[in-house]
Amino acid sequence: ALAFAERGASVVVNDLGGDFKGYGKSSSAADKVVDEIRAKGGKAVPNYDSVEDGEKLVKAALEKLVCKCKAIISNIIHRIHLRGSFLVTRAAWNHMKNQKFGRIIMTSSAAGIYGNFGQANYSAAKLGLLGLANTIAIEGRKYNIHCNTIAPTAGSRLTQTVMPQDLVDAFKPEYVAPLVVWLCHESCAENGSLFEVGAGWIGKLRWERSLGAIVRGKNQPMTPEAVRDKWEKVCDFDNASKPRTIQESISVLSDALSQIESQGNVSMNSTSSASVVSSSASIVGRKLGTNVYKYTHLEPILYALGVGMSTKDPDHLKFLFEGSEEFCCLPSFGVIPAQTSMFDGVPSLSGLNIDLAVFLYQNLSMYPCFVLTGELRSVSTVADILDKGSGAVLLIDVNTFCGKDLVCYNQFSLFFVGAGGFGGKRTSEKAKLTAAPPQRPPDAVISDVTTADQAALYRLSGDWNPLHVDPSFAALGGFKKPILHGLCTFGFAARNVLKQFANNDVNRFKAIKVRFAKPVYPGETLQTEMWKEGNRIHFQTKVRTVSSLVVCWKVTYSVPFNKAEGLQSNLVFEEIGRRVKEMGNELVKKVNAVFQWDITKDGKIAVQWTIDLKNGSGAVYQGPARNSADTTFTLSDEDFMDVVQQKINPQKAFFSGKLKVKGNIMLSQKLEMILKDYAKL
Repeated sequence: ALAFAERGASVVVNDLGGDFKGYGKSSSAADKVVDEIRAKGGKAVPNYDSVEDGEKLVKAALEKLVCKCKAIISNIIHRIHLRGSFLVTRAAWNHMKNQKFGRIIMTSSAAGIYGNFGQANYSAAKLGLLGLANTIAIEGRKYNIHCNTIAPTAGSRLTQTVMPQDLVDAFKPEYVAPLVVWLCHESCAENGSLFEVGAGWIGKLRWERSLGAIVRGKNQPMTPEAVRDKWEKVCDFDNASKPRTIQESISVLSDALSQIESQGNVSMNSTSSASVVSSSASIVGRKLGTNVYKYTHLEPILYALGVGMSTKDPDHLKFLFEGSEEFCCLPSFGVIPAQTSMFDGVPSLSGLNIDLAVFLYQNLSMYPCFVLTGELRSVSTVADILDKGSGAVLLIDVNTFCGKDLVCYNQFSLFFVGAGGFGGKRTSEKAKLTAAPPQRPPDAVISDVTTADQAALYRLSGDWNPLHVDPSFAALGGFKKPILHGLCTFGFAARNVLKQFANNDVNRFKAIKVRFAKPVYPGETLQTEMWKEGNRIHFQTKVRTVSSLVVCWKVTYSVPFNKAEGLQSNLVFEEIGRRVKEMGNELVKKVNAVFQWDITKDGKIAVQWTIDLKNGSGAVYQGPARNSADTTFTLSDEDFMDVVQQKINPQKAFFSGKLKVKGNIMLSQKLEMILKDYAKL
């Protein structure tokens, strides 16, 4: 309260005035603080209501002052620590919401975080506060209401009965208050965080989770013995993840289910047992036919609209307006001519008796390289056929040519429900395999709202399957209503990756691999999560519902982007990376900062590098900073080499406009020292 008043805040000092056991009532505790504030020229009023009467407390703040600070001394443990905090927050909530600003600090305890002998009730209440604060942080975010939690150690009436006096004096409240003041400042973006604080030290806490282990097989029971046998792995925190949201918490379960089921099956009604494969050997290697696809600028534009592009986003214009100087096709447009060729050949394949009404995409691999308009010839071949028991998987390779030039390769994996059980193999070395995503929070997340007519629009690109528009036909497949094309959700995901990590430069898009996990219904919101690892992007697209996220395109093989060719700076950063590996710990202690480099070529960013000398033992990697960069440098590849080779002074490069710096410019001096000492080439 004193710290807030010192910074000019008007303060309501709330204290019931009970003893350290929570009994009794007195005005002296609150009055003492108010008198001290007023004596220094500050504004403060006392309030002696119980925090269970939260409305009275907030009313005092609104009637007598402009803003509120609350100091709560315990009453009956749960009623005061937990319920009281809830009631005060609820009373203030609408006022904060209406003014589009609020800062709430919950006071937890180490006893709640770690537990403490003899304090079961207190520990439960204090950890309950953390759960309350985390939910408030989520619900308040869109109203600019932030909620954080502190677990302070400080001398007080409560602790003076258990601490020696010298410790009470050492753990002054003055060593806690500045953290609270900062967290309440309008410029502080921290939200949903937990801090331990005391004696002038502050530390941020987070959850950590082991990678865990799968302890059951498909269609097999889960036993205590299996848990015992995997216990060491369950408890192994090497390469642990650090989930920050409930979505990240449960996403591992989706990964586990996918691994257990091998390849993602979608629950559907069983179909006629007449769908069988009579001779897999005669099918593999069979050419399905050749299809010619003619297109003008109209088809790529229609496809772009079908996967959610809009003129509302200026970056999308190059894909929607044929008059744009940069007009081009989305790389994922390559599925359109390929699938037409595939569909024409599958129904007539002798030895294969399947029902096209009940097939699903499982996997897709593509390597695109397109001309803007023209005539394409696609050749489809059966690469392999697999028996998955409940269905058959057909691997189909499609090579698409413009004249004699190969412009696109696709591999489709089609799952035909009810066509399995013919005694074939379950796996194939010809299948393009997916890769698991990194076990860390995504580097970028983008959300898209699909429209109710998304499937109707996308089908105009050539996928006329009535499953996506006719309710009665969708019911045959076991769906409550028509579903969105799997390749439509794929298009949403692919364009988000292209924009986020390649600045919509289609020339940097090399290949993509995805696996279908669950259906999407038109009108649902898609959320694409992306991770950058070197020149490869991992991603997964989920359906956002009211209470959960359901994976629809599971991480995927990733999107490898073409590494910027001919950049000399790449060699420099690779060398710096080797040096950081050798002496990263020492560098982190000296520098304690994250530097991002945006290297340009022909006026456009060609590659990004990050030198992380702040976290762990340091790291150098290609791509933007995974958290936030302290300092970002932008300069051309040529100018970068001149600076490194000392042909030009960095300060001179800065003042001449060749070197642009964003963020903490003073930290660049540390980087210069490190480069001179350790990274001469």
